[in-house]
Amino acid sequence: MPQLLPDTGPQRVLAASNFVYTIGSGLYLTAGVLYFTQAAHLPAGQVGLGLGIAGFFSLALGIAVGHLADRYGARGVHAATLVVQALATAGFLLVDSFWPFVLMVSAAAGAKAAGTAARSPLIRHYGGDRPQEFRAYLRAVTNVGISLGALGAGWVVQVGTLTAYQLMIIGNAIAFAVSSALLVLLPPVTPLPATGGPRWIALRDRPYLLLTTLDGIMAIQFKVLTVAIPLWIVGATAAPHWLISGTMLTGTVIVVAFQVRASRHVDSPAAGGDAYRRAGVAFLIACALISLSAGVPAWAAATLLITAVVIHTVGELWHSAAGFEVSFALAPRHATGQYLGVFGLGAGLAETLGPGLLIWLCISWGRPGWFVVGAMFALTGLAAPLAVRWAQTHQDARQVPLRAAGKAPAA
Repeated sequence: MPQLLPDTGPQRVLAASNFVYTIGSGLYLTAGVLYFTQAAHLPAGQVGLGLGIAGFFSLALGIAVGHLADRYGARGVHAATLVVQALATAGFLLVDSFWPFVLMVSAAAGAKAAGTAARSPLIRHYGGDRPQEFRAYLRAVTNVGISLGALGAGWVVQVGTLTAYQLMIIGNAIAFAVSSALLVLLPPVTPLPATGGPRWIALRDRPYLLLTTLDGIMAIQFKVLTVAIPLWIVGATAAPHWLISGTMLTGTVIVVAFQVRASRHVDSPAAGGDAYRRAGVAFLIACALISLSAGVPAWAAATLLITAVVIHTVGELWHSAAGFEVSFALAPRHATGQYLGVFGLGAGLAETLGPGLLIWLCISWGRPGWFVVGAMFALTGLAAPLAVRWAQTHQDARQVPLRAAGKAPAA
């Protein structure tokens, strides 16, 4: 990262809260499923179904809680979502059958989605002139925190005892609680008054909804490194299995080192549209290289895969930078939480549907499926600049009556 600490005190509080939170997230992301199958003794099929239900349940909460943050104060609402997530995570210790599992994991997933939306007004308020760059900084911090959490989860999996898994869940819950407590150090943000018109304006903003859809399709790329490539390495290539960790480490290091720098050059919605297009091309090239890694010697497969991961991660930098820019720049300040909650729907659907789609196309179908996925990313990237221009035109049209009302003489 260009600098280790942000410039202002509020930014440092948000970064510290985010860092502690993502250490807990790293514990769960790495070994959470194993806790439910190995420690809670739930069948893998039930775990998959429950996680899917939780994913769909969480989709709508981001919009509603983001609206609450806009109207009643983002700091308190965001802190409350972290407390709920901590309590729900601690509740994992009580899970012994399917429906308690669904209840607890849905509460945790819903609080996570709600917290992401509620945090957005804080990022916009304290992010300075370029909150998009501060959001990029937080993403780099996120990758560091998740990596540290993953190291702890590695120890848990290696030990494999019930006590070790329970300690992981307790540590996860404590991290969320500490993350919430740190927000007490953050000055409160006074909500901006709502303008006239419908309450749920983000759901009526068709250009923004189109961008949400396109970003959601492209967000499936996040599952390429975590779902498709590990299964591909094991089932279709001669590459050594340790390369799974190598690909993850390679992507993480690149994101930590270059996300802020990549976002610095994406400084307008138009630049965001161009970044989407470049990302789509990068994903297409990466998918083609991954497909070629089957049926070749181990050294060649490893070379192709690492090269593909580097190119894919460069595309990920552009995709994330584009999403940061367009989601903030095209959202009205008084409805930031609501709009970012809507924008999160795309990533939520990708989180829920992406793994199954990639397994079906890339693993079950094989080589041709990688080219289909790559083409999907490339076409999405090509459509993004057109959607951005439509959204900008819509934004300008929406602001004209507001400017006119501001200049109107008092009666």
